[in-house]
Amino acid sequence: MTKKTTFKSPVTKKDYVGNLEPRYAGIPTFMRTPMAESLEGVDIGLIGVPYDGGVTNRAGARHGPREIRNQSSLMRTIHHINRESPFDIANVADLGDVSFSEPFNHQAVNDDISEFFKLVKESGVIPLSAGGDHSVTYPIFKGIVNDGPIGMIHIDAHTDTWGEIWGSKFHHGSPFRLAVEDGLLDPKRTIQIGIRGAQNFMDGIDFSLDSGMRVVFMEEFFEIGVKEVIKEALKVVGDGPTYISFDVDGLDPVFAPGTGTPEVGGITTVEAQTLLRGLKGLNLIGADVVEVAPPFDQTGNTALVGATMMYEILCLLADRFR
Repeated sequence: MTKKTTFKSPVTKKDYVGNLEPRYAGIPTFMRTPMAESLEGVDIGLIGVPYDGGVTNRAGARHGPREIRNQSSLMRTIHHINRESPFDIANVADLGDVSFSEPFNHQAVNDDISEFFKLVKESGVIPLSAGGDHSVTYPIFKGIVNDGPIGMIHIDAHTDTWGEIWGSKFHHGSPFRLAVEDGLLDPKRTIQIGIRGAQNFMDGIDFSLDSGMRVVFMEEFFEIGVKEVIKEALKVVGDGPTYISFDVDGLDPVFAPGTGTPEVGGITTVEAQTLLRGLKGLNLIGADVVEVAPPFDQTGNTALVGATMMYEILCLLADRFR
């Protein structure tokens, strides 16, 4: 039993370990970790970014962090493959949600997110976030990237490298184009996995390919298999600072129907878990799981999938604290 996940009852003043309590009890923080009162002593911060003002069609991802927290109560502590608990290796805490000063103002939202994550970065905390739509990753980068461009492993059905749409550059199809243009993301150390689906225009795919990103279309994923994709990902990002961005629409909608832009013919949950487990040992500086839209899946399964992928990524991040 680890003291790193200990809560203290305000009534009895007794300590109890949140993620070892009955899973139906207690406040549903991310994976039943303590709600941080400060950033001091925190190694990995679990953060909600409840914003979906950047979607181009179906809204709902603003509800993602709350439902992922709820479903993450089903997560246990010890990983059955490596037989270790990330909560024993690192001090993990729920840092709450980013709050927005002007929720209808894209620029103001971006500034609020960037400032929040800048403070997290300055405190030496590695962020693992739950969106929100994919537009939130760009301001996260602005908050945590200050030592030159980083690499990225991006799991998604879409490249998210489009240009301006409907008069705005802040949308969930543009974060990685903006990040490259701002010098935050190194396209030659970026791999995009699971890309598929018909296009109305080729702007996004062309930008990814022309800038030097390694794009693994779903057809190639199917042909070469997840183990070869892992090898390719490790080769592309190397040992430099790297971020993982996991869009649940990278999965087949059979497994994750509750998302804004579903695309059939995607990755299975087992393949996704295998892929993430194969990334052990990377120099990870943060990660996110985005585009869980609970209103489109009242079973809660998509949020459970999101919580499970967060747990797999948490194990990778915790490995840095050995």
